[in-house]
Amino acid sequence: MLRDCKSLSLWTNMCKFVTNAGLGPPLENVDGVFSDTGWYATNQFAVDVIFANRMKQYECLTNDSSIAAAVFVPFYAGFDIARYLWGYNISMRDAASIDLVDWLVKRPEWSVMNGRDHFLVAGRITWDFRRLSEEETDWGNKLLFLPAAKNMSMLVVESSPWNANDFGIPYPTYFHPAKDADVFVWQERMRRLERQWLFSFAGAPRPDNPKSIRGQIIEQCRSSKVGKLLECDFGESKCHSPSSIMQMFQGSLFCLQPQGDSYTRRSAFDSMLAGCIPVFFHPGSAYTQYTWHLPKDYTKYSVFIPEDDIRKRNVSIEERLSQIPEEQVRIMREEVISLIPRLVYADPRSKLETLKDAFDVSVQAVIDKVTNLRKDIIEGRTDENLIEENSWKYALLDEGQREVGPHEWDPFFSKPKDGNGESSDSSAEVAKNSWKNEQRTQS
Repeated sequence: MLRDCKSLSLWTNMCKFVTNAGLGPPLENVDGVFSDTGWYATNQFAVDVIFANRMKQYECLTNDSSIAAAVFVPFYAGFDIARYLWGYNISMRDAASIDLVDWLVKRPEWSVMNGRDHFLVAGRITWDFRRLSEEETDWGNKLLFLPAAKNMSMLVVESSPWNANDFGIPYPTYFHPAKDADVFVWQERMRRLERQWLFSFAGAPRPDNPKSIRGQIIEQCRSSKVGKLLECDFGESKCHSPSSIMQMFQGSLFCLQPQGDSYTRRSAFDSMLAGCIPVFFHPGSAYTQYTWHLPKDYTKYSVFIPEDDIRKRNVSIEERLSQIPEEQVRIMREEVISLIPRLVYADPRSKLETLKDAFDVSVQAVIDKVTNLRKDIIEGRTDENLIEENSWKYALLDEGQREVGPHEWDPFFSKPKDGNGESSDSSAEVAKNSWKNEQRTQS
């Protein structure tokens, strides 16, 4: 895949993005927005390579699978599907996934836990791997629906609220520190910035999506004297310039993060890296996604305004945000800045001394998950009461809790019913939109 990097995307020549261990070309600090080193034009879908390269220098690797806490499968699932998403039939899209699991299940390591100790990484959203039918017009491949893959853990930049075999990990940002000091210096700088905007938004409207609130968000930014807008359109736009984006986030107290074509967006991580407090409008954009990397108490580091409040024009964003006392804003910003280490992927060619980055946090979470599973097997506990459709709720439980009940976010995750009263999967709708997102972000 890396050798044929030209075929990895229809719109972008990915070859430059797989350089520097997957970090992409270095960014020059022309506007003084970045640090002088450690900044790269990283593609938002590059996690496959970055993660695999970080794994190569992980200090607890063993060749003896009988003593391993978990088994990493170095397959670039995101790059694989990216080659065939457009204009290829489903057998082409599924071929490598089927080959992979056929090979894996015959391996001696597999039989130990039937793959439940195996994990792999895809730097794309889960919907690219959840094709619901064998219709040629349906989106993506069926990797995550293959029986063997249901046992493995797939780390993706956006997971499904209704499935138990995928887990959200951060999108890559542009910052890839080589040593602890790079992070400390950056954090200190973010603390000291003068932020002249109350809130800002970088993004494009979604006129073809009737459910999108982006139009109203853009309207509120335009009409506010304390709001800043960076409009993105096809073609050359400031919105695709890492420097313009980071500059705006660094000058803002709050950064609006509505859904894009799917629940999540890379921008949430770019804004937190800039010490800007994210404002979310759907719990699936962060709270149910990145439970390994973000605090369970979302009020510590973010503001939540339900989408419906914007749709029904019940809420002025400016009013809502300016009501938050200055001291509370400072405490929240400090929380965001303290999260930076665990939200960035360190440079795979060097090693942070004491800090745990997004990779470390993810690997530790997988090990903990497999360890708990082993304990359950030994103690004879089963998860037969687990309702997979509620998997987003289980992720929010506290240590030791096992039961889930009604939740305030149920309306956000209720599946739309089809004509027969059966719940249909909104993943298809999400997936259909994701190709548009690809065109936009790659232009």
